Amino acid sequence: MKNLLMTGLALAALATFTAHAQDTSSGTQTSTGTWTGSGELGFASTTGNSRSQNVNAKLNLAQETDQWKNSFFADWLRSKGQVTVTNAQGNAVKQFDTTADRYDLGASAGYKLDPRSYIVAAGRYDHDDFAAYRWQGTVSLGYGYMALKTDRTQLSFEIGPGYTEYQPATGTQTINGVAVPLKEPRQSQVVARGLVNYKYRLTENTAFDDTFLMEAGSKNTYLQNDAGLAVSMTKKLSIKVGFQVRHNSDVLPGIRRTDTLTTTNIVYNL
Repeated sequence: MKNLLMTGLALAALATFTAHAQDTSSGTQTSTGTWTGSGELGFASTTGNSRSQNVNAKLNLAQETDQWKNSFFADWLRSKGQVTVTNAQGNAVKQFDTTADRYDLGASAGYKLDPRSYIVAAGRYDHDDFAAYRWQGTVSLGYGYMALKTDRTQLSFEIGPGYTEYQPATGTQTINGVAVPLKEPRQSQVVARGLVNYKYRLTENTAFDDTFLMEAGSKNTYLQNDAGLAVSMTKKLSIKVGFQVRHNSDVLPGIRRTDTLTTTNIVYNL
C-alpha cells in the first residue's frame, strides 16, 4: 500500500506539470500561467566545546491559469550533534551522531469551477527517522475556495476526504523495571483533510505567510502549521524566519506528540 501512496503522489505531481503543458500547447496560457516559487537554504555549524551541523532546504512551486491551480513542495532537514550514549562497558560517552533526518514532498492539482472555487487532488509523503511516525503518506480529493485575493492578502481553504497510511515509530514500555522496545505494525485510516493558506504583505519588502494542515482520522489526527516572515534584500533574495509545529494525537509510550522546528534561511525567489 505504501507503493500505492507514492504512486498517487507521483500522479498528483504529474497532473500539475501536464496541466501546464496543456495550457501552453493550446495557446490559452494566461500571463499568470508560468511556474513561480522559491527555494530556501539554511546551514549552521559549531566546533570547539560542542559540535553540531544543521542543514535544511525547501522548494515551493505554484502555478495558476484560467483553468488550473497547481502546487508542488519538497523539504529536507538533517542535523548532527554531540549525544551521550552508553557503550558496551556501561560507560556514558559522547559521540557525534545524527539527531534529525527528515524529508517530505507533496503536490496538488486544482481544477477551477469558477474564479474562486476548484476541485483539488493532493498527495503528501513524509519520512522522519526521529518523529512519532517513521513515515506518513496521504492522498485526498476535495473542494477548494479562494476566500480572499488582493494585492496584499490571500486566503484559501481546502477540505475533503482522504486516505492515510503510516508507520509508527518504536516506543518503549517498562516490564519488570526494564525498558523494552514497543513496536506496532503499519497503520491505515480514512481521514478528513483540511488546509488553510494565508499570505499577507506587510510592506513592500516584508511578507508573512501561514499554512495549516489537518488530517483527522479515527486512529490519529495529524496537525501541521508553518509560519514564516520574509524580508526582501533584492528582487530575488530574501531572509526568512520560519516556525513549524507538527502534532500527532496518538503515539506510542515514550514518544512525544509534538515536534517544532525553527529556521532562518536564505530564500531565492524563482
